[in-house]
Amino acid sequence: MAELDQHEGEQDIEKKIEETRQRFKNEFLQDLTEKYDSRDVERLQTDDALVEGYLTWRLYAVDDALKMIDESLQWRKEFGLNDLTESSIPKWMFETGAVYLHGYDKEGNKLFWFKVKLHMKDNKTITDKKKYVAFWLERYAKKEPGMPLTVVFDMAESGLSNIDMEFVKYIINCFKVYYPKFLSKMIIVDMPWIMNAAWKIVKSWLGPEAISKLKFASRSEIQTFIGPEYLPPHMGGTDPFKYSYPPLPDDDFQTPICDNGPIVSEDDVESKEGEMEGKDALSESSFNSEVAVKPKKVNFLEDSLRSEDNDRGDAGTRTKGVRKPLTTFKGPLLDVSPAEELSFGSGETEKKCLIILSNVTKNQVAFKVRTTAPEKYRVKPSSSCCEPGASVDIVVSLHGGSQASPQDRFLVMAAEMENAGSQELAQFWKDVSKTKIMEHRLRCHVLESEKPAAGPLRDSPVESVSNGQQELNTALMRVLACNSRLEQKMNTCLWVQKVLVGLVLVLVALNLLCLFMLSASQRQS
Repeated sequence: MAELDQHEGEQDIEKKIEETRQRFKNEFLQDLTEKYDSRDVERLQTDDALVEGYLTWRLYAVDDALKMIDESLQWRKEFGLNDLTESSIPKWMFETGAVYLHGYDKEGNKLFWFKVKLHMKDNKTITDKKKYVAFWLERYAKKEPGMPLTVVFDMAESGLSNIDMEFVKYIINCFKVYYPKFLSKMIIVDMPWIMNAAWKIVKSWLGPEAISKLKFASRSEIQTFIGPEYLPPHMGGTDPFKYSYPPLPDDDFQTPICDNGPIVSEDDVESKEGEMEGKDALSESSFNSEVAVKPKKVNFLEDSLRSEDNDRGDAGTRTKGVRKPLTTFKGPLLDVSPAEELSFGSGETEKKCLIILSNVTKNQVAFKVRTTAPEKYRVKPSSSCCEPGASVDIVVSLHGGSQASPQDRFLVMAAEMENAGSQELAQFWKDVSKTKIMEHRLRCHVLESEKPAAGPLRDSPVESVSNGQQELNTALMRVLACNSRLEQKMNTCLWVQKVLVGLVLVLVALNLLCLFMLSASQRQS
């Protein structure tokens, strides 16, 4: 019954998408060359997820979604979003580091940072600033399609001179109109009390669909949303990241967030482990020739085919108990299943996921899988090739006692081999042009584990004590946060009281002065 309801729901969504497209074509495309970029119109006609994003953001009201699409596409043409590049933006804007993408929140959403103290109101540069924000959003939309963002306004050391209401309204419109479903939440950190009035106005601009996404947090509260590993030291975090330009942070998936060094692929981890094991074995017995470390070279005709044979031989063993993916991303070289995320849990049967790659070309396709957390995951096979029309099953498993995290990401890279010959795999990836490489990103989804029923026989004293300690710590943190807010309000009240007393004294002095002048004039008369 549930499956039937789900199927009917999917059909309703498809009808809404088709209705939206048809009405947009009939009602808005009369002046196509004047109003919109043809590339945006073509994408609207082919990308179901894009249309569904507008519809869901407007609660499936087609009229409202059409108005949103019209406004969004006009804005995209006005700002030239499809042709906006790094060179289109003044270099000094990148050098300030006022806006950048970096890190993830606890739900695995990318963080979009605004350093408010670095913003100054200037009508001469407002257009370039708007393009600057659009550049980052468009860049992220292309690299992580469909993935929401968490906006962080870092208000440290900022004041009224840093608030540009027109610019703030533009940022809100970006998420409210131009990039539907992009906003996960908007966090304002350490907002000075003097800016309360300004942010009340901002809050009114968000509208009912986004008002619940606005969060105000102090330094002690921000770790509710973001872990310390992605927070700067002035917010109580441990993140050593420092923005610098060039290059842009997150310019490549192979560049990790933390230190701009290369991410180690799963192959490299295994190679290093193999080298260490080989050295240990050689030191114990130099007579065993089988433990010698093999040079890391792969031949398409021999080694890759041999690995495929091995994979076929133990495919049943490797994929046994692994959940089959239900969604598929249709790529130009490979179809990738699942389409968006790998689901991991704490149970033994939930520590493995399956990635299925299907070659949709007429040539051999080389592929490799990389991860942002190579110390946690094992990927089998992590690098090989796929014959035309064939499929490859890749098993991703958690290593040892590691736990999956929403911040973890996987990258599937693929490139077509028109003349495979006897070319080495490593050399092929060095020579292939970046423009010919297909990239598809997958995020990790952590399944909620079922909590066992509480009972005197199941809950050990140690667990009870640790849970009680954790609850006590949480309660203390909340009390401290409340005390901090009360202290701030008391200081505000005292300041207001002092101002009022000062005003009263001034009024008394003025009254005395008036009485003195009145009595003086009476004496003269």
